[in-house]
Amino acid sequence: MAGGVIQKSGEGERRRRGRGRSRPMAEINVTPFVDVMLVLLIIFMVAAPLMTVGVPVELPKTAAAALPGEQEEPLTVTVTADGTVTIQTTEVARDELVSKLQAIAAERDSARVYLRADGSVSYADVVQVMGALNRGGFNDIGLVTDTGGPTLDGRDG
Repeated sequence: MAGGVIQKSGEGERRRRGRGRSRPMAEINVTPFVDVMLVLLIIFMVAAPLMTVGVPVELPKTAAAALPGEQEEPLTVTVTADGTVTIQTTEVARDELVSKLQAIAAERDSARVYLRADGSVSYADVVQVMGALNRGGFNDIGLVTDTGGPTLDGRDG
């Protein structure tokens, strides 16, 4: 007779079926999910400081401490080196500055405004803009500077 291998339909057949297919996993592997979330967290931590709104200016350096944060997005007024005044990122003519600030102050809860001025702008120009801010309804003016400037007490900052 012809020679052949005959397997019983019990255990051997079960083994053959198990080799080709994989069983569905009952547990969820969360390690890749956690890895992705940590990478996203790091990306947002690095990118968040880069998302500050403003016009590029060369701020003067001082030894002053940073102001505490706010609930509402802070209003920022910037005076560039060429004397241009911007509110957030919108350029505003100097003769329209007070009326625009009054309209903004009517909609805001906070009277705080941050004034950024290029280091080459004259003191008179900065004071004129501060006067316009005061007339526009903002009496809590914070002057924005870079850290690391001179401490004026004989030590380096």
